[in-house]
Amino acid sequence: MTPEVVYSRHARQRMVLRGISRREVEAAIRSGAKSRQEGRVVASYRYFEVAYVVRGERVFVITVKPRW
Repeated sequence: MTPEVVYSRHARQRMVLRGISRREVEAAIRSGAKSRQEGRVVASYRYFEVAYVVRGERVFVITVKPRW
Protein backbone atom coordinates (compact mmCIF):
# COMPACT_ATOMS: atom_id res chain seq x y z
CA MET A 1 0.00 0.00 0.00
CA THR A 2 1.31 3.42 -0.95
CA PRO A 3 1.18 6.03 1.82
CA GLU A 4 -0.88 9.16 1.26
CA VAL A 5 1.33 12.19 0.52
CA VAL A 6 0.09 15.48 1.97
CA TYR A 7 1.74 18.77 0.92
CA SER A 8 2.03 21.88 3.08
CA ARG A 9 1.12 25.18 1.47
CA HIS A 10 4.80 26.15 1.66
CA ALA A 11 5.85 22.96 -0.17
CA ARG A 12 3.26 23.50 -2.92
CA GLN A 13 4.45 27.09 -3.41
CA ARG A 14 8.09 26.00 -3.63
CA MET A 15 7.24 23.24 -6.10
CA VAL A 16 5.53 25.74 -8.41
CA LEU A 17 8.35 28.26 -8.02
CA ARG A 18 11.00 25.63 -8.84
CA GLY A 19 9.10 23.65 -11.48
CA ILE A 20 9.06 20.39 -9.51
CA SER A 21 6.07 18.10 -10.00
CA ARG A 22 4.24 15.90 -7.49
CA ARG A 23 5.49 12.87 -9.42
CA GLU A 24 9.10 14.00 -8.91
CA VAL A 25 8.54 14.66 -5.20
CA GLU A 26 6.99 11.23 -4.72
CA ALA A 27 9.91 9.63 -6.61
CA ALA A 28 12.30 11.44 -4.25
CA ILE A 29 10.43 10.09 -1.23
CA ARG A 30 10.55 6.54 -2.65
CA SER A 31 14.04 6.50 -4.16
CA GLY A 32 16.09 9.45 -2.90
CA ALA A 33 19.10 9.21 -0.59
CA LYS A 34 17.73 9.84 2.89
CA SER A 35 19.16 11.52 5.96
CA ARG A 36 17.67 12.71 9.24
CA GLN A 37 17.61 16.37 10.15
CA GLU A 38 15.98 17.70 13.34
CA GLY A 39 13.23 15.07 13.45
CA ARG A 40 12.60 15.22 9.71
CA VAL A 41 13.64 13.03 6.83
CA VAL A 42 15.42 14.75 3.94
CA ALA A 43 15.42 12.89 0.63
CA SER A 44 18.01 14.04 -1.91
CA TYR A 45 17.02 13.32 -5.50
CA ARG A 46 18.32 14.66 -8.80
CA TYR A 47 18.65 18.44 -8.35
CA PHE A 48 16.41 18.93 -5.29
CA GLU A 49 15.67 17.77 -1.74
CA VAL A 50 12.37 17.03 -0.03
CA ALA A 51 11.94 17.51 3.73
CA TYR A 52 9.09 15.49 5.22
CA VAL A 53 7.78 13.64 8.28
CA VAL A 54 5.93 10.33 8.41
CA ARG A 55 2.86 10.07 10.63
CA GLY A 56 1.17 6.68 10.45
CA GLU A 57 0.07 6.06 6.87
CA ARG A 58 0.72 9.66 5.77
CA VAL A 59 3.80 11.47 4.54
CA PHE A 60 3.68 15.22 5.24
CA VAL A 61 5.91 17.17 2.83
CA ILE A 62 7.27 20.25 4.59
CA THR A 63 9.37 21.84 1.85
CA VAL A 64 11.12 21.23 -1.47
CA LYS A 65 14.45 22.96 -2.06
CA PRO A 66 17.29 22.88 -4.60
CA ARG A 67 20.38 20.81 -3.80
CA TRP A 68 23.49 23.04 -3.69
